[in-house]
Amino acid sequence: MKFAVIQFPGSNCDLDMLHAIRDVCSVEAEYVWHAEDSLQGFDAVLLPGGFSYGDYLRTGAIAKFSNIMKEVMRFAEEGRPVLGVCNGFQILTECGLLPGALIRNRHLHFVCKTLPLQVENNTTLFTSEYALHEEIEIPVAHGEGNYFCDEETLLKLKENNQIVFTYASENPNGSVANIAGIVNERGNVLGMMPHPERAVEAVVGGTDGVKLFQSMISSLKGANESVSK
Repeated sequence: MKFAVIQFPGSNCDLDMLHAIRDVCSVEAEYVWHAEDSLQGFDAVLLPGGFSYGDYLRTGAIAKFSNIMKEVMRFAEEGRPVLGVCNGFQILTECGLLPGALIRNRHLHFVCKTLPLQVENNTTLFTSEYALHEEIEIPVAHGEGNYFCDEETLLKLKENNQIVFTYASENPNGSVANIAGIVNERGNVLGMMPHPERAVEAVVGGTDGVKLFQSMISSLKGANESVSK
């Protein structure tokens, strides 16, 4: 099993993401530079937070044209796991792998704090280790984390159980329906603004993010066992 951590110019959470999956969860992982054009040999893709291309034009708008994103899109279309956190979530909406958009925080201020989230769907490959409606503490750090979609899209998200995480108390950015994270209809692409990779060790404040990565690992192990049979 091997995870790819995509690096863009301006990524700044790539080391945290690599540390979470490789050092904490003991799974092989490597950086993949944005100019590469292959994901051969990888079983899952992680798009980290940061400021890809300096957030020029708008967050994620330039990153979607990177060489590697063609491969990420193919990877996702094959039903394989893709996780985008913060800027990674923004990139996933820009390239159409997830619906909606991330816009400026309602109060136009950067927000950086740990907040409670509620697990709204624990049947995805990213959340199977959580209990339904479990409340978890995950840090947020963003200036453009206000998730927006039209009413029709929101209705589809609710009907298809695609809303995975919501802000449990304070909504830090004005996101519609308190949305903190969503999956695509197929359930193999997750985008979320909070940073689970920053909540994997007690020494830095908590371990509630570990279960997300463990869920991905368990799902991949199950898939690999099915193939081997």
